[in-house]
Amino acid sequence: MKVPLLDLKPQLAELRDEILEKITSVIDSTRYIQGPEVAALEEEISHYCGVSEGVGVSSGTDALLVALMALDLDPGDLILTTPYSFFATMGIILRVGAKPVFADIDPVTFNMDPEQAEIILENDRERKIKAIIPVHLYGQCADMEKIISIAQRYNIPIIEDAAQAIGAEVPITANGSQRWQRAGSLGLAGCFSFFPSKNLGAIGDGGMVISQNSSFADKMKLMRNHGAYPKYYHAIVGGNFRLDPIQAVVLRLKLRHLEKWHQARRRNAERYEMLFAEADIAQNSTIQLPQAVYKKRADSDHSRNYHIYNQYIIRAKRRDELRAWLGSKNVSTEIYYPLCLHQQECVKGVVEVPTLSHAEKAATETLALPIYPELTLDMQEYVVKSIADFYKQE
Repeated sequence: MKVPLLDLKPQLAELRDEILEKITSVIDSTRYIQGPEVAALEEEISHYCGVSEGVGVSSGTDALLVALMALDLDPGDLILTTPYSFFATMGIILRVGAKPVFADIDPVTFNMDPEQAEIILENDRERKIKAIIPVHLYGQCADMEKIISIAQRYNIPIIEDAAQAIGAEVPITANGSQRWQRAGSLGLAGCFSFFPSKNLGAIGDGGMVISQNSSFADKMKLMRNHGAYPKYYHAIVGGNFRLDPIQAVVLRLKLRHLEKWHQARRRNAERYEMLFAEADIAQNSTIQLPQAVYKKRADSDHSRNYHIYNQYIIRAKRRDELRAWLGSKNVSTEIYYPLCLHQQECVKGVVEVPTLSHAEKAATETLALPIYPELTLDMQEYVVKSIADFYKQE
């Protein structure tokens, strides 16, 4: 049996005719830059996430970049973030002339540890840290209740890197009552990627920034179009970060199916838990399954996206050998991420190199298994059996 890490063909088969119809409508309209489809997507995504503003941009990386540019940072300012994420999280900090400061991760969620973040802020005597970028990694929100409290205490904005987490929800307690909020709606701005492998994926690159702050959103809208308003008049410097309307129409179509796809991924995660329990190799010294930390709080409302499983990440003993074994069995896997951000060659001598033991350990142990919505029970049984067979050799 062959089990790919991701297979977009079943999704395409379901939507292909509608996608072609929508793309053709854009071609026939001759409105190839911005236009009503982009504006409609911005409204629909912002409504879905529970905010007032959406700014469509050219990629998830550019979503983060334009949000940082709109903060008007000075050279040498510091941005507090996580060392365990895709490179764009750090790359955009360096591109605006700032420097990253890293707080270690929580070993359970792989997200920023708020306690470590607070220690760093307490030691920032010169108050050079100008923003916090938490990452909602793999589809589960960071501990935003604590991170929001810390950010408010130090009066610094939060820019959420929600590239892997559109629709993911986190419980927030305020005034004695609990409410669920979606990723991206919890800070000054939330940044999404529509890379094809995401739960909501385009047929190319695309991204969006959402916000409750209309003036901040207006500034980002200027910046995505070279800072021009009116045309040819530039009060600020921006860039070309516009979202393609062809991507917008595809995303509008797919958005209608997103909750169904989230539910299917959660179903697949639950099936993995059952299958690994039956194989008796989970949650011990051999492998550890991902933990959805907000799941218990969602028990009374199963529709809550406590985790959207953009990736299904296990910790595995002899990870690299296991991956090679699974490859020989035609099971595709991936390592997100084999090297932490502070260990990358391009920042040697540029940023301080702290000891970030939890992030560094995760980089040596984590492995992504297939989790996409159309994954079948037979495929999952084969994946788990293949993993069990590997460890039976010991």
